[in-house]
Amino acid sequence: MDALLTALADPSRWQLVQLLAERPRPVGVLAQLAGARQPQTTKHLQTLERAGIVTARRAGQRRVYALRPGPLRDLAAALGRLADTADQPGRPYETYDRYGADLRAERLAAQEPGWADGRSFSFHRSLTARPGQVWRHLTEAGLLARWWTPDDLHVSELVFEAREGGRIVHEYRDAEDTDGSDPVAGRAEGVVADVRPGEHLAYRLSPGLPDGTLAFTAHVALDLTPTGTATDLDVHWRITDSALDSADFVAGIELGFGQCLDKLVAALAAEPHAADGTDGTDSTDTRRAT
Repeated sequence: MDALLTALADPSRWQLVQLLAERPRPVGVLAQLAGARQPQTTKHLQTLERAGIVTARRAGQRRVYALRPGPLRDLAAALGRLADTADQPGRPYETYDRYGADLRAERLAAQEPGWADGRSFSFHRSLTARPGQVWRHLTEAGLLARWWTPDDLHVSELVFEAREGGRIVHEYRDAEDTDGSDPVAGRAEGVVADVRPGEHLAYRLSPGLPDGTLAFTAHVALDLTPTGTATDLDVHWRITDSALDSADFVAGIELGFGQCLDKLVAALAAEPHAADGTDGTDSTDTRRAT
């Protein structure tokens, strides 16, 4: 496949392929139609022949070349499979396109500092675990690290001190950046504002811009409501102190945090004792995930 792609990448060889798609032709005629010298045309045809795209036959004093459709059909099928993979519903490209649309809208709205102040986002999830179990996933760094990033990222550093005034550090990288060689995708720092174990958690969190200044401050409140052996989780975001260059972050809130919560739903559903009555409401440990 590499030889095929390399051969077709040259514009002159591509022109010869187009001419041979019409009918077999001798070297001299191909050179005339391509507007090229015959020795140069011969070299291009030899490259195409080595790649399996054309075949040649001696006919008297002439050497006639013909196109082999099979390799082109194989290439077309391979390209089609790639396109189908990228175009499947729910695939990463669907998220990429949705974020792109949101990003364009937010960048148009970002005309001056404070442009996003007062913006709010609400989320609701029904979780198959009791409030105590959910609380641990909201406050223990080791459990937070399993779900507190969108689908294409992973936590590289996480500090969450589940007490009023406690410190929060949330750093994340690309999911495939396993050795930390790629730049950090994002870093946010904040402080816990209100803690009522198993019921209510509130904190302020500010993502940083590339120049080190703050993009905005997110005031996040999470409320847990028991429903039998399960829990309803309601999350409310409110933005203040939005910088002019914060559009890239604001555009990702609804999509990105929604993906995080979907991962939380899946994590709790996969736990064998998620609804066994464990309350876990005394967990206020400070832990670090790296």
